[in-house]
Amino acid sequence: MTKHDHSHGPEVLDDLKQPSADLRRLIPDVYAGYVAMSGAAMADGALDVRAKELIALAIAISKQCDGCMAAHARGLVKAGATDAEVAEAIGVAIMMNGGPGTVYGPRALAAFREFKEQSTES
Repeated sequence: MTKHDHSHGPEVLDDLKQPSADLRRLIPDVYAGYVAMSGAAMADGALDVRAKELIALAIAISKQCDGCMAAHARGLVKAGATDAEVAEAIGVAIMMNGGPGTVYGPRALAAFREFKEQSTES
């Protein structure tokens, strides 16, 4: 990365690690409930994990949540999503959000590609 580049994937999650851990210690029951709900919502069912991660990424774009985009971009890499699948999900988010989607959509794609690159380096 050049000095003008900004990470939209791993660095975003790294920046959130300590503040999230601090808050989790203060409200452990809230986090436990969230983890349980998230696990149930993202489990394979009528929709597989990849489809659910694509939906989550589109919602993260809609909510303009960089941490959410990074987390679900990482999930998409783990689920074996392709650039084309991610791009189409981003296209739906752009259609539903207009201009803001054209700002946060590229960020989501950048996060996906950063995690994908990281996974091929390992």
